[in-house]
Amino acid sequence: MRSRKDWFRFAESIMEGRSLSESEAYELAAVSGSDLSEMMAAANAVRKFFRKDRVHTCTILNAKSGKCSENCRFCAQSHVAKTDSPVYGLVGEEVIYEHAFQADAAGVDRFAVVTSGRALPMAEVKKIAETFASQKSHHTCFCASLGILSKEALKILFDAGVTRYHHNLETARSLFPEICTTHTYDERIQTVKDAKDVGMSVCVGGIFGIGETDEQVVEMALEIRSLEADAIPVNFLLPVPGTAMENQKRISPERCFKVLSLFRLINPKAEILVCGGRESALGELHPLIFSAGASGIMTGNYLTRTGRTLSADRKMLNDLGFSHSLNA
Repeated sequence: MRSRKDWFRFAESIMEGRSLSESEAYELAAVSGSDLSEMMAAANAVRKFFRKDRVHTCTILNAKSGKCSENCRFCAQSHVAKTDSPVYGLVGEEVIYEHAFQADAAGVDRFAVVTSGRALPMAEVKKIAETFASQKSHHTCFCASLGILSKEALKILFDAGVTRYHHNLETARSLFPEICTTHTYDERIQTVKDAKDVGMSVCVGGIFGIGETDEQVVEMALEIRSLEADAIPVNFLLPVPGTAMENQKRISPERCFKVLSLFRLINPKAEILVCGGRESALGELHPLIFSAGASGIMTGNYLTRTGRTLSADRKMLNDLGFSHSLNA
């Protein structure tokens, strides 16, 4: 058990540029009880040092939904799931225009087009690229999440003005074979590396509450650190009836805060965004995500579920005294 002074020195060493060793990172996996509050305080101090008190915001458009060929056990859009999630092909460019315009007008930092499936076909990648290339934005930056794409496809997106690619690892390498068997962990990692190679920044995270241990949370955080991810989206499982994980026990608020603190201390400079499941997993405690090390949120709707409104998030951030770009 560390004293408060020990935790302060620990945080200070990270702020001075020291990177945690693997053994130090795995020691944090065992933190619990009153020490968790101290670890959260350390993570909050590191967040404030590297990210200040500004909250990054992003929003997404589910541009192609359902009938995914992959068998990720948590996903409502998988072809093996029996859910009422919407199913439709790639939306028209006017829909992307509309959502991008709304994001820009609202002051959202990033707008992402997300599609279901292993990989968006090249013809549809080009359609999305053409739409982005003709889209004028005064503020919002563009992001895409279109599956396991080739370097050629990623370059087309980058040349069209898509500056960031989102591609989650989903979970730790050691757990991944129990979560998905239709593609490999290394395929996901290669996509991230290819996106970086063509000049994009990368957004790489996953989903928690799917059976991972605390050690596997650290394992994943270290893997993402090795990829030098610019942003890390953290999702909390909302068990969906009809999926293989419909009876999964919900993650507790305490564990959500632990996950965020671990990721902040292991990836101190990264943008850490809380995305899907923040309200359902945390309830009235969800504003405390920032005290655990988070520096951003996904606002608006999720892929297949309704999220928080921009106005609700704007009010929350104003009430908390954070700087942000969301407009009234």
